[in-house]
Amino acid sequence: MRKNRLFPGALVVMFLAGCVQNFQKPAEPAAAPDTRPADEAAIRAGDANFAQWAVAKDVDKIVGLYQDDAVAFAPGMPALTGKDSIRKMIEGLVATPGLQVNVHVANLDVARSGDIAIDRGTVDSTSTGKNGKASTSTIEYVLVWKKQADGSWKIFADTSANQK
Repeated sequence: MRKNRLFPGALVVMFLAGCVQNFQKPAEPAAAPDTRPADEAAIRAGDANFAQWAVAKDVDKIVGLYQDDAVAFAPGMPALTGKDSIRKMIEGLVATPGLQVNVHVANLDVARSGDIAIDRGTVDSTSTGKNGKASTSTIEYVLVWKKQADGSWKIFADTSANQK
């Protein structure tokens, strides 16, 4: 008879143990892998490509660096929204006679989340004036890059100012 008294008690203990297990905090998901070094390399390649493509006057490749809904702010111009507006600005840039471009990244910070980055630096551009003499100017820039669904990086916001 003693066994019969233990059986209901064992069932209660098993039931309570199951309830406690159901109320435990769920395990936290594993942290996403840190892809910042690879992301930084991809963005630096984008900066270098910009300079190369500007000299080659390859408007399509430069515009391809931007998201469809990107916004750009350039000195003396109203905000440019969307690739069509940005294309017109790029067309004006690459039409510059004797254009040479050098990008100098001062700081590149990819967020730990891996989906956004801030890229800051200067761009030196040299062109040939109407008088045939070379002229160099430097602008300071800040770019906001966003990672796309396919893992590529595109510029979402582009702002620049003439360096004094």
